[in-house]
Amino acid sequence: MNAENDIQEWLLLSRIPGMGPRTCSALLQDFGTPQGIFAASPQQLASRGLRDKTVAGICNPPPQDLIAADLKWLGREGNQILTLHHPAYPALLKELPDPPPLLYVTGDIRLLSQPQIAMVGSRNPTPSGLDTALAFAASLSQYGYIVTSGLALGIDGASHRGALDRGAPTVAVMGTGLDHIYPASHRELAARIAGNGVLISEFPIGTPPSRKNFPRRNRLISGLSLGTLVVEAAVNSGSLITARMALEQGREIFAIPGSIHSPQSRGCHALIREGAKLVEGIDDILEELGAFSRPVPMFQDNDETASGNTEYDPLQQKVLDHIDYTPTTIDMLVTRTGLTADRLSSILLWLELQNRIVSLSGGTFTRLK
Repeated sequence: MNAENDIQEWLLLSRIPGMGPRTCSALLQDFGTPQGIFAASPQQLASRGLRDKTVAGICNPPPQDLIAADLKWLGREGNQILTLHHPAYPALLKELPDPPPLLYVTGDIRLLSQPQIAMVGSRNPTPSGLDTALAFAASLSQYGYIVTSGLALGIDGASHRGALDRGAPTVAVMGTGLDHIYPASHRELAARIAGNGVLISEFPIGTPPSRKNFPRRNRLISGLSLGTLVVEAAVNSGSLITARMALEQGREIFAIPGSIHSPQSRGCHALIREGAKLVEGIDDILEELGAFSRPVPMFQDNDETASGNTEYDPLQQKVLDHIDYTPTTIDMLVTRTGLTADRLSSILLWLELQNRIVSLSGGTFTRLK
């Protein structure tokens, strides 16, 4: 059977009532391929404990027009559908008890097999939370990790941007069909990711936003990743669902602490009480993941760095050059650099994560090297 007919069989199988990821995986183990499943007798299927409507759907496959939109989308440049048997299907997802039989992908599929760190958090973060997400995403990207998130408002979007702004790719897992960008305000961001990263979904083309689909999306965010970093989260946040899915999947959980007075920090504090790794800097993550994967830093210190020429972008270098080896205030840096306090805050956090500066009491900073 040719590749076109093969993908049609997979697509039709996914449309059968009651054919969830667990059921599909179990049937593939028994019958090998979608063709083998469709060739099975009603008695063979019923003996697997399938419901009557699922058996009927397999014995009388859905009409071809049901998958027409998927096939049309697949025909466009840059779009692919990975089946569970495809050689590029992410190995970490295959470890799940319910791996999606199909992955709709726009972008570079090779990125799906590279070491990934999930970053999730509040849709309504504090300004400090946004800065933290930007800085950690940039820093993780610098060390060769792919930042993976859910394209949502708030921390998700900031995490994607933090990687992209460093020129690094990022993976966005969507809870809709890839033709439905949600939220709509992230269409430009999604286009950037498609151009330097991957958009991925297990949902067919045409699937609109639905609350029930986002937990399924969350399991893929954590499932693709070696660990999940929660930046900010309220106690009942969906980000905690992602973190606990990561725990069930045997992956690492990291959480950034915050103010005891901030509702957006309480979810992270709850995770830390439950055993998540408390993260104050990038080294806390790298240390924990050392046993799994330790990509070589994209930018390494060398003689030029030691003499003062760093691999940072010009704006970051400008700020670093104006920080003294004695306490330096934000007001001093505003005057010296001409940057706003908000812009400086993000850059200072990034430099602190790189162990180039240290924050002191009274809101001052000192250069380390």
